[in-house]
Amino acid sequence: MKQIFTRILGVDVTYTTRVEDFIKHSGPKITYTRQPLQNEFFIRNNDLLFQSGINDFSLTIESWEGVPCFFRTGERSNLPFDIFAAGFFLLSRYEEYQPHVKDQHGRFPPTESAAYRHNFLRIPIVDVWAYKMLEKLKERFPDIETKNRMYGYTSIIDVTTSHEYAHRGLLRTVAGIALDTGRFRFRRISERLAVLLGIKQDPFNNFGKLIELHQKTGVNSMFFFQFADYSTYDKNVSTENNKFRYLIKWVADYSTVSLAASYSSFHDNDLLKNEKNRLSEVIHRPVNYSRMRYNRVDVPGTYQNLVEAEFTDDFTMGYTHEIGFRAGTCTPFYFYDIAMEEQQPIKVHPFAIHDYALLDLKSEEVMLREIDAVYDAVKKVNGQLKTVFSNELLGSRQKVNWLELYSKLIGKYHV
Repeated sequence: MKQIFTRILGVDVTYTTRVEDFIKHSGPKITYTRQPLQNEFFIRNNDLLFQSGINDFSLTIESWEGVPCFFRTGERSNLPFDIFAAGFFLLSRYEEYQPHVKDQHGRFPPTESAAYRHNFLRIPIVDVWAYKMLEKLKERFPDIETKNRMYGYTSIIDVTTSHEYAHRGLLRTVAGIALDTGRFRFRRISERLAVLLGIKQDPFNNFGKLIELHQKTGVNSMFFFQFADYSTYDKNVSTENNKFRYLIKWVADYSTVSLAASYSSFHDNDLLKNEKNRLSEVIHRPVNYSRMRYNRVDVPGTYQNLVEAEFTDDFTMGYTHEIGFRAGTCTPFYFYDIAMEEQQPIKVHPFAIHDYALLDLKSEEVMLREIDAVYDAVKKVNGQLKTVFSNELLGSRQKVNWLELYSKLIGKYHV
């Protein structure tokens, strides 16, 4: 209720379970129950919000004036479906509690989601539902007051590998050259030597260009640095490297810097806390925001760990290889832990576009067209558009000039 009315629609609401108080109220009012009391705005409830635990059921997707919906309510209800139960289903990630086959990194695959299977993944459907409900409420209560929210754009830069060749240490450099030689990648050997000799800048070291772009466009940006020990999936520069530490401190002077949690810390909360504290020591300020390596979110365990590690906000809710709204919304929300039956003190900031999801598209023209469609959908509901780009891909020219594409994107979408 708070998410839909307060955070999305900007409508102040109060709640009561006392019938006499409800009847005495003379302003706009809604009943959420099985039967209406009087002639108020009535939404017939689905059983979902009155149950405990997780139940297995299949969704029947219908259309509400061209918009997909589910949890049908019947003729007497002023809405044809239960917006609160449906919104809770998506925001809580209810389907991720249900049995499903995870991918190789333990992630919930987008193809398992109802939004993907029923073709509404690229719509911030909860926000769309909310605004459609507001239209119906205004027909009944023309004087209803709302606080208009503003569209916003945030660019998230994922830095899990700050440099491709530089600051790697002698052993890792020699091993890299040997591996490239064995695979006949002589161009990489030449590029590596040029970087090491100072002839060429490391291709991943594009932080100066990014900060300049952000300042020029006025875009709100966040850099998530991995600050972890070397492992199979964590291969950044050593955390003891002074030049790496200086880079992080320098970026923190111009933008928000937070933690890209390591792969190894996913099931190791002591390690997660250690990475958080060490990064905080480098930037000399608290680290409250997190992103998980490879966008790994295991509901509810990941958020339980983040709360225990005292993170206040997380920016992992989205899919790596699929464009769209994993939780059905473009509005930040507080995570509700169904297993514990309570809201957790961590705000989830969903992103809609990850740069890796663009790799499968044919051309820059197609990429921009797909991003435009998401931007338009967010702008219609005055939501928050968040994109995730890595300094690695921005430092490459694989298929397109990624830095040039990124420049076009933030120049258009930040306003």
